[in-house]
Amino acid sequence: MGFLASHRHLLLALAQVARTLALLALVTAVFAPLEHFFAVRRAKLFEKGWSTNLGWYFVNSLVVALLLGPPSALIAGLVHLVLPSAVTGAAAALPLPARMAAAVLVGEVGFYWGHRLSHEIGWLWRFHAVHHSATHVHFLVNTRAHPVDIVFTRLCGLVLLYATGLASVTGPHPTLVPALVLFVGSIWSYFVHANLRVRLGPLEEVIATPAFHHWHHTLEDHKDHNYASMLPVMDRLFGTFYLPRTWPERYGAQTPVPPDLLGQLLGPFEPAARPKA
Repeated sequence: MGFLASHRHLLLALAQVARTLALLALVTAVFAPLEHFFAVRRAKLFEKGWSTNLGWYFVNSLVVALLLGPPSALIAGLVHLVLPSAVTGAAAALPLPARMAAAVLVGEVGFYWGHRLSHEIGWLWRFHAVHHSATHVHFLVNTRAHPVDIVFTRLCGLVLLYATGLASVTGPHPTLVPALVLFVGSIWSYFVHANLRVRLGPLEEVIATPAFHHWHHTLEDHKDHNYASMLPVMDRLFGTFYLPRTWPERYGAQTPVPPDLLGQLLGPFEPAARPKA
């Protein structure tokens, strides 16, 4: 017991590593067989770039939570101080299922605009281009993302959750709703990136699918569409919805991105190259 008490931080770190490995095993066990039998395009499990994707999985699983914590706490505290309790406390009385449903909808507005701005603002695109550098889209591409990109997009959603009172710094389990929203969105993101020839008919207007998100990763025309993470209605509302019956021919980005993990991590911080005279 003395060891446990004196090495609590080490045990917490080991527990986080264990959860990270367990989640990787779970999503691989679910999606690898599905992608083998129902692939949009046949590909090997260890397709080009798989080691970079795997590296990003561990980096983001172990680092993003640490980076997201301080700014989330700051935003939550500022919102609680600035906005009247009548606003931030309006949703506090809702039952948890209703609050979760509302949080998914409200958070999606923020996630949509955070994602869209990452395409439209040059310095944000430098980080987001890492995600779009994949030329083969499958479930593990979900994890190929720069931590700065992830933190920015998630904060865009969390601001609205705290501002509407759907997430609160007070009360029991104050982090429960934002944590659940981020977890559900993260798990769904594995599905929409999966190399799965799945079409859901009219439901594709309601919930994001691989076809919906694959068109977001296209290298060809219509690439600046389908920003929503879970609810395509956001793209309908803001004029960026595109979902034909066909699938994209090619994936990737025109922006040059280093192929290795270290290059992708450090590259966005390098000064932009000046155009030649």
